[in-house]
Amino acid sequence: MPKMKSHKASRTRIRLTTTGKILRTQCGVRHLLAGRSPKRMRNLVKKTTTTTTGYVRRARLALIEGQPKRKDGPKYIAKADRPQA
Repeated sequence: MPKMKSHKASRTRIRLTTTGKILRTQCGVRHLLAGRSPKRMRNLVKKTTTTTTGYVRRARLALIEGQPKRKDGPKYIAKADRPQA
């Protein structure tokens, strides 16, 4: 059986933290922004974590190959996915 491919769109949209949580962008910042306060917009731009079990499981399956390489550092591997010594 061939290796599973990672889902490239998921690799660009979500990140795994060292504790195994999912970092994702919040919705609601694309259009119809005139009625929103600057404080609300400032908070919507920040990333949020997701710990829902089903979402985390699907995200880890989508990120089989790990995280995309960051420009400022090495390839990121979640703490839960690291080999234990």
